[in-house]
Amino acid sequence: KFRLVGYPRKHNEGRIEVFYQGEWGTICDDDFSLANAQVLCRQLGFVSATGWAHSAKYGKGQGKIWLDNVLCNGGEKSIDACKSRGWGSSDCTHDEDAGVVCKDERIPGFVDSNPGSQNKVEEVRLRVVVGGAKRRMPVTEGVLEVKHKDSWTQVCDLGWTPKNTRVVCGMLGFPHERKVNKKFYKLSLERQKHHFLVHSVACTGTEVHLAACPLEFSRPNATACPGGMPAVVSCMPGPLFTLHSNAKKNAVLCVPLQANVRLKGGARVGEGRVEVLKNSQWGTVCDDRWSLQSASVVCRELGFGSAKEALTGARMGQGMGPIHMNEVRCTGLERSLWACPFKNVTKEDCSHTEDAAVRCHVPYMGLEDSIRLTGGRTRYEGRVEVLGPGPNRTHSWGLICGESWGSKEVTVACRQLGLGYANQGLKETWYWDSSNVTEMVMSGVKCTGAEMSLSQCQHHKVLNCQKTAAKFAAGVICSESASDLVLNAPVVQETVYIEDRPLHMLYCAAEENCLSKTAASANWPYGHRRLLRFSSQIHNIGRSDFRPKAGRHSWVWHACHGHYHSMDIFTHYDLLTSNGTKVAEGHKASFCLEDSECYEGISKRYECANFGEQGVTVGCWDLYRHDIDCQWIDITDVKPGNYILQIVINPNFEVAESDFTNNAMKCNCKYDGHRIWLHNCHNGDAFSEEAERLFEKYPGQLNNHIS
Repeated sequence: KFRLVGYPRKHNEGRIEVFYQGEWGTICDDDFSLANAQVLCRQLGFVSATGWAHSAKYGKGQGKIWLDNVLCNGGEKSIDACKSRGWGSSDCTHDEDAGVVCKDERIPGFVDSNPGSQNKVEEVRLRVVVGGAKRRMPVTEGVLEVKHKDSWTQVCDLGWTPKNTRVVCGMLGFPHERKVNKKFYKLSLERQKHHFLVHSVACTGTEVHLAACPLEFSRPNATACPGGMPAVVSCMPGPLFTLHSNAKKNAVLCVPLQANVRLKGGARVGEGRVEVLKNSQWGTVCDDRWSLQSASVVCRELGFGSAKEALTGARMGQGMGPIHMNEVRCTGLERSLWACPFKNVTKEDCSHTEDAAVRCHVPYMGLEDSIRLTGGRTRYEGRVEVLGPGPNRTHSWGLICGESWGSKEVTVACRQLGLGYANQGLKETWYWDSSNVTEMVMSGVKCTGAEMSLSQCQHHKVLNCQKTAAKFAAGVICSESASDLVLNAPVVQETVYIEDRPLHMLYCAAEENCLSKTAASANWPYGHRRLLRFSSQIHNIGRSDFRPKAGRHSWVWHACHGHYHSMDIFTHYDLLTSNGTKVAEGHKASFCLEDSECYEGISKRYECANFGEQGVTVGCWDLYRHDIDCQWIDITDVKPGNYILQIVINPNFEVAESDFTNNAMKCNCKYDGHRIWLHNCHNGDAFSEEAERLFEKYPGQLNNHIS
């Protein structure tokens, strides 16, 4: 016999378990393949397999590991006919339990003998009771309902504990549970008829899904809960969703100003590569023994619910810098990832190809219901339409003015649509199907890029658009993956120096505006300019190649240096005073975007020679050496003192990336008139970026009320 079990899962996926010699056991993921999954799915009564899972994605099993190193060709009638080490012979642990994902289509005439197939908890929701918690998003309190077949049923609250509530809240995207006024609900619910599917729940509080808790099921459509009533659950939303749910202006907002855990590289709210702060330096977590329990601690710490997935193998892109943690073993009840047992990392243990990531449960906000795409060729592109106020107090769909539309706005739109990362923003959409065209309802949209919906961005209160024809409406192209450029800060610090360069060697640089304004009045070709020089090593740590927005037909040839420019400004260099006043600047048009070096096992794809393709491959970096023209700041007119060197990549957001917050690098700079020193070069800042974003959006509220 075979069965699918585990959590969280649908009926056609799960940990694969086999009944042999009177005992249920699992199959190890060593050498597992889609061909193995094909054989197992057919034995389970499904027509085929669509995927498989490793590393106990659906939770760890118990008992025997019956099969290991299974090798099927896909055509076998039984897993017993495939090659393996033999029944009961395995060198695995339950951390390596395999799972399968089957196509949701039954073999005709197959009878499902899978134990418990009739009683499974896949979805939960909270039903708001009239007169109870205010009806607003997200719903944080109500009667707990579980989905059974095509209807929703209640749970009897006899023996219900806060641990059960914690698990339910985690599934709904909330980090904490809170007490509920049962007396109020008892009076309200006594007059209603209920159908109970579950009569007893005994969670430990560490589970990420109610299906993982011991449950007792009643007979179908049972209406009795002797001495009890339907379970009512109340949850505490995280700070991000507390703000969104119309927090009172005088409310105290708990924002972690010194958060030491963050998510990077994710397209959606509540997902990303896990990064932790240690000794003022952000680093990653190795995926050895990475589990749903550890992932859930991260999710709850950041104000989300429990983890939907604990991702391994740098699924959200590779990080840079140190790897701070390995073999993290949380129980699921810790308040912080740093409270969990873990090992320090040696170079032999892990590389960034093993960076751990998470996908967290987040509250349902209904944001995707107020945006849609029309006219595009695929579901990932189209003219953006939003639901706005219409005549007679109704809501109707309308277009967005394309005039101020850019990468940050596209990032928010794609996030709200649930379509991944921004790929491209379009200010004109005349070439798309216009059979469904509506009027414009929004203009002047300006986002920071961190918002969950376009309605949270700044925009005109009254429509103000120069070109209101539908062909000038805003459009988007979204993508499941995106590039992410990061500057290697230590390289800048290690390579900095001052050069006094004769003017007769700077004619080309002057042509490209790489000198300060006073150079124009210099005594050419005599004299010199003082240049602050350094190398820039720019890594692509994203999940797709970084390509210039402009097609090669529009690249500009510069005969002086013998290269094409594919971007107007690729990097920007500023020397600032401590209060942010600019004293000198430099900019760098793209000499050419190419792969200078790559990590082991990755091949270069872009080379500028002979009008070649330009770009930076994932896992590679483009090195602009200190001795290249324009790789400097002209500091001829700068007085000795203490300054800040700031370098920004892709400063105009010309090319969409998964993360713009890591595009800037800063160093403390000391200049005595003859020599220069850089120290504390770092990307971004140790200050919580989430708090930074909230300060920008709610300055008065947060400055006065921070806990």
